[in-house]
Formats: sequence, structure tokens, C-alpha cells
Amino acid sequence: MLEGIIVKGVGGLYTIDTAEGTVTARPRGIFRKKEISLSPLVGDKVSVSMIERDNNAGVIEKIHERKTLLMRPKVANVTQAVIVFACKEPDLHLDLLDRFIIQSEAAAVNSIIVFNKIDLLSGKDREKTEGIRNIYEKAGYKTVLLSTYKDVGIDKLEAVLDGETTVLAGPSGAGKSSIFNMLCNEKLMETGELSMKIRRGKHTTRHSQLVKLGTDSYLVDSPGFSSLTFNGIDADILKNLFLEFKGLSSECRFANCNHIDEPDCMVKQGVAQGIISETRYKRYLNFYEELRGGQ
Repeated sequence: MLEGIIVKGVGGLYTIDTAEGTVTARPRGIFRKKEISLSPLVGDKVSVSMIERDNNAGVIEKIHERKTLLMRPKVANVTQAVIVFACKEPDLHLDLLDRFIIQSEAAAVNSIIVFNKIDLLSGKDREKTEGIRNIYEKAGYKTVLLSTYKDVGIDKLEAVLDGETTVLAGPSGAGKSSIFNMLCNEKLMETGELSMKIRRGKHTTRHSQLVKLGTDSYLVDSPGFSSLTFNGIDADILKNLFLEFKGLSSECRFANCNHIDEPDCMVKQGVAQGIISETRYKRYLNFYEELRGGQ
């Protein structure tokens, strides 16, 4: 049997990248009757038996164990998420950015933050964006300043994609499809114009697919979202999803400290000393209360 990676799935028919080229295959009926955790997904490593070699057609016999699983979008074995946010048009929404980061961290997927459309910035706006970028860099996240319009920063983004399976995430209008097109050097996805009336991007990506960028590098493009809820995340694990807390939390008096009102909390001291961003910490408190309210 051949082994490969599912790069596209539409209507129950899957395109699989193998060492012998591209194969199209349908799964055995048993997969179609099982829950999502056992159904084929883009990004899955699978074993395929060939039934029509002349037509490169086969049957998916086995889905290998997944390292990671994203549910929105539904993609398996992603190693990192490039979270794309526009600096302007639409304006940068930090609450939403942190929601994307938390979802990524909860799925054990590393986050890289791309601040797109820097060509629209000048003066104080540029200084503000640099300040925000510094907060996330200091917290432990890789960041890239990008302009697809002026072709700035694309080389730095390509460097962080090498050897990884990367999903593009972020709200509508942030420029994900334009970035995808630039990285792939061809228009595999339609790029929608920003609505002048509501200043938000139209949903242009109809399905998730995985594109091979190099020997071990794949890129997923996925639909944009304007909001995220914390489905499946417990309030008491939220603290583990903020990278800047990790180095200090081990020094708290209580091993299960949630960094809210506990005494001798090193995270709160870090905020007071400017080691941790106060604005990020306030969003943590808001998210914690949001999660507690749902329990």
C-alpha cells in the first residue's frame, strides 16, 4: 500500500500526495459511518490501496494516528498556525487575536502572528503597531510584519513555514487569501475585494486544502471567521495557554494558582513589574470570567 497525506477533500473524494505522485481515493465505508475523529481529514497521513493504477485511483484503508486536530477549520496534523491580522482595514482587534492564539495553543499548535497591511500605516499608527508587536514578541510569540501590496516581509514568513504544516487563520479581510496566493506563486484561491460599505472582507475560501510548498512543507488555506468561542476549553487550563505566564507560574505559592486573587502569585507580580503586559493580563481575566460563566 502507498502512504501519503490528504491534501484535499471534496464530496467524499480525497486527493492524496504520495511518493509516487498524486492519488485520488475514497475511504472504506467504515470511515464514513464513524465520528469525526475517525473520518478522513485534510492533513491526515493515510495508507491507500490502489484499484486503478492507470487512473491513479485508490481506497483509503487506514488513517494514521494524528499529532494534532483542529476543529475550526477541520485539519489534522498541523504543526503551526499563522494568525493573520490586518493593522488597518479592518482595524486590529486584540481581543479577537488572543482568542485565535488561545484556540491554537489549546490544540497544541504553535502560533506565529502576522501583522498584515503595514503599507497602510504611518506615524503614530506605525508606532502603535510596533508597540503591540513588542508585547507579543516579549510574551514568546514569533511575529512578522507584512505587506502583500508592497511585497514586504514575505521572505521572513517563508522562512518560518519551512518544514512545517501550517494553517492560515484570522478574521475576514485580514488578507489570508492574498498571502496564500503570494506564497504559492499562483492564484489557487479567489481573492475577494474588501467591502467599502462595511470595511470587512468577504468569505472567499470555500474549503480547506493543503498545498505542498516544499519537500516537508505544507500550507492550508481556510475560511475567515469574525468571532471565536472557547468551546472545549476549561477555565482552569486557560492559564496554561498564555506563554508569558509559564516561566513565572512555577514560582507561585500554590501549584494550581489561577493568577486571579491568590496570595504570592508571581504572575500578578510580573504584571506589576511590567514583565507581563497589563492589557494581555486583563484580557486573561475577562476570558477566565467568560469561561467560568459557562460552567
